[in-house]
Amino acid sequence: MNEKLQQFENKMSKAYEYLAADFATIRAGRANPHILDKIKVNYYGSPTPIQQVGNITVPEPRMIQISPWEKSLIKEIEKAIMASDVGITPNNDGAVIRLVIPELTEERRKELVKEVKKKGEEGKVAVRNIRRDGNDTFKKLAKEDVSEDEIKELEEALQKLTDKYVKEIDKLVEEKAKEILTV
Repeated sequence: MNEKLQQFENKMSKAYEYLAADFATIRAGRANPHILDKIKVNYYGSPTPIQQVGNITVPEPRMIQISPWEKSLIKEIEKAIMASDVGITPNNDGAVIRLVIPELTEERRKELVKEVKKKGEEGKVAVRNIRRDGNDTFKKLAKEDVSEDEIKELEEALQKLTDKYVKEIDKLVEEKAKEILTV
């Protein structure tokens, strides 16, 4: 029985981790190399994560610097950044690419907080869907000589897990919103 419960906890944990990784790509006015995580560069005909074609550093609080392993990649990296939804124009000096993070306006900060809350809500929905699937699975166990009491215990344990992850997601949303609104 516990392996079934463990299976659903793993799924909830993955939903939480996905949301946390997604939040890392939202820029909050400070340079964060994770905003480049989803960008792929055309590297000899195959899409390659930007982290695998150069060294990414944060020399200043509002600047990301990319030093490509090969100078010939500068144009491709610039093209990939321009095509992405990062919203920053890259500058290059022939050796490195610099991304200067603009100051966020109050209006843009509020939009980002709304986006974060929406994504947080989607994360909670995902956790609740996992709970529903778990409860359905447990109800099917009733046909396999599992007592009603055992099923009740499993459902209660699953509800506790759901509450725990919903609370964690709320905390994550609150922290990210605070980070975005901090000027």
